[in-house]
Amino acid sequence: MPTQEQVLNVLKEIEDPEIGINVVDLGLIYNVLIDEGDVTIKMTLTAPGCPMHDTLARAAEMAVETLPDVRDAQVDVVWNPPWTPERLTDEGRRLLGI
Repeated sequence: MPTQEQVLNVLKEIEDPEIGINVVDLGLIYNVLIDEGDVTIKMTLTAPGCPMHDTLARAAEMAVETLPDVRDAQVDVVWNPPWTPERLTDEGRRLLGI
């Protein structure tokens, strides 16, 4: 069974193409639920009209599905609560020069 830490580590491979920082350090991952071999991720984007919505969600699913014992990964893109810069991790702030 994958751990939340393993899931977050593979999600760090997915970068927001406009900002160039991974989705974890941007604070876009709201929740990771692991149930047996199924992983469900609640994720947002920095702006509701982002044209990369489907591409980022699918990239995240594919990355998680590379983990051993993962049968299926599903990303639910949510808009509530809206993303704000306060969600950035310390590493995200460092990478953005904040």
